[in-house]
Amino acid sequence: MLRAPRAVPAWLAHPFRWQRLPVPWAAVARGALCAGPLLGAGIATGRPAPGVLAALGSMLAGVNDRPGTRRTGVVHIGLPALASALGMLMGASLRAVDAGWWVVPALFAVGFVSGAGSVAGPVRSNAGMQMLATTVLGAGMPLPGAPWAKALTLLAGCLWLLLLRLVLRPPRPVGGALSGERAAVATVFEALADALGAVGGPGAEPARRRLSAALDRADEALRLRLLTDRLLRRPVDPDELLLAERFAAATALCEASVALLWEGRPLPARVADSPRRFAAALRTGRPPGRLSAPETSTPGRGAFDQALLDAAVVFARNEPLTRSRPRPGRPEPARRGHELLGPAGRDYGLRVALCIAASAAVALLLRADHWYWLPATATFLVKPDLGPLFSRTVNRFAGTVAGVLVFAGAGLLLTGEWWPALVAGVGGALLPFATRHFALQTVAITLMVLSFVYVSGAREAAAERIVDTSIACGIVLVVGHLPRLADPRRRVGQRVTAALRATERFLRHVLTARPGTDPAERLALRRAAYRALGEARAAAETAAAELLAARDRNPDWPAVVTAAERIVDAATACAVRLDHGARRPGTEEAERLCRALVAMAGALEDPGRRPGTGLPDVELRADPDCATLSDVAAELERIRGHAGAG
Repeated sequence: MLRAPRAVPAWLAHPFRWQRLPVPWAAVARGALCAGPLLGAGIATGRPAPGVLAALGSMLAGVNDRPGTRRTGVVHIGLPALASALGMLMGASLRAVDAGWWVVPALFAVGFVSGAGSVAGPVRSNAGMQMLATTVLGAGMPLPGAPWAKALTLLAGCLWLLLLRLVLRPPRPVGGALSGERAAVATVFEALADALGAVGGPGAEPARRRLSAALDRADEALRLRLLTDRLLRRPVDPDELLLAERFAAATALCEASVALLWEGRPLPARVADSPRRFAAALRTGRPPGRLSAPETSTPGRGAFDQALLDAAVVFARNEPLTRSRPRPGRPEPARRGHELLGPAGRDYGLRVALCIAASAAVALLLRADHWYWLPATATFLVKPDLGPLFSRTVNRFAGTVAGVLVFAGAGLLLTGEWWPALVAGVGGALLPFATRHFALQTVAITLMVLSFVYVSGAREAAAERIVDTSIACGIVLVVGHLPRLADPRRRVGQRVTAALRATERFLRHVLTARPGTDPAERLALRRAAYRALGEARAAAETAAAELLAARDRNPDWPAVVTAAERIVDAATACAVRLDHGARRPGTEEAERLCRALVAMAGALEDPGRRPGTGLPDVELRADPDCATLSDVAAELERIRGHAGAG
């Protein structure tokens, strides 16, 4: 009798996952021109210490050099750069006063702040991680200079890459200015076309998630543009206002497309062709051309064709309807400050602080000089929002070994005093490409850091790096899997709870809003719900790939998030139907489902709740006049089953 092959556990398969991403050639060019030339300048002038610090700053900035507009690049690179300079100032001050073992409690405090910042979004999380890393390096690296001079030199290296980011960029499209923002909005239309092509198939939900992510990126790009212009008191730009109107048309078209996804009926290929025409129009400045013929076979299709017509009208205009600049929204949900002091923030902070303090203590016991590598390694491993701990540990060790071997081979083949700068340049060029796998990213960073260490005087430190990395990986695996710190109910439940509450706010607005209400609030609530769901899904997928002994006692978080996504989809479809004359759902039934969703979020928020207890009992009722209520009730029942199945 043949046995069915067993699936590889997620925690074991995750280290081998490879992201398929386009090669960012502009970022590769910037990487080649940052750390290597700066280190070479330090060697050429006989001042290796400033060269090492500037190259280190450019390397840290290169980690954050991701695709996006110039303004998003300023935020994503600039904020961590300031945090890195602050960390170097603190670390160098500890070294200047010869803190000795007082370094351990100091790093514990900085690690706690860095870990708690993990719940505040990816940019602030990266800023906290780099602040902790530069604090460790500033306290451990034996480089001459005053603390303030070290911090400014490091910041100068970060600003050098930021300057390259502003100068070395792809040429503007034929359509004119706002190149990054126009490309972001065009990507929304392209993602919409992909989602429409996947309607009725197994790839519909993943395509909708990619569409939601594209909307988030475009919204961030336009919001930062508006905020920058408002702060600098620039005059209103008609092209900017027209692009904002076209993004609003894209948002309305996406809402109608969610109704088509909810209906689940495959669409003709010509339907997906229209959004691609809008994307091409944004990239080239030409008219979109002929669009698909309207059809009203279903409410969702009728709403989509109406939104398509409205978008065509917007694209036909060369001037905006209004001359007033829209008010930019908040860059992050208002709950961020509360989360920093909540259970998840405290647990994240404690996990990072314990790992860093333990690593620093062990390193000081083993050796008095060059002890910084061990806690610095732990810094890039233990951050709980960057991926599964076991996967990152395995890839970190493998990448470090490979990087050390490559660096040693380069030292045997190359001669002279310039070869470390050449190796650092190669590592900088590899860094943007290496974001697709953590082991490859570790190779690039190891090559660059070993070049810095070699130039600073530690010529025989490569072998020690493997030993220190092994010890750091062991410490992180032990401390990071302590019962309280590794409990997904505390780490993931906070994100899932926030997503369910955002879902409830959107559902309540759809079911209770009066006819004629401004749709702007509904769109904002829907975007907030999808954004919170995206964060919850990322946390749930990370937790699913963790190496946990008590996995069976935890809810099926990805399934809970999927059910919440379907509730938002059903509510969006309901809103589209209500706009086209459908009967409004009953108030009592709608209120019952909203209360059940709030109670479900409250039950999941309690980290001490036993599986299967505290969850509301949802009675499924089929309402022939409003399919949305039946769908919402069904998904609530599904959430209850997955949350209490453990």
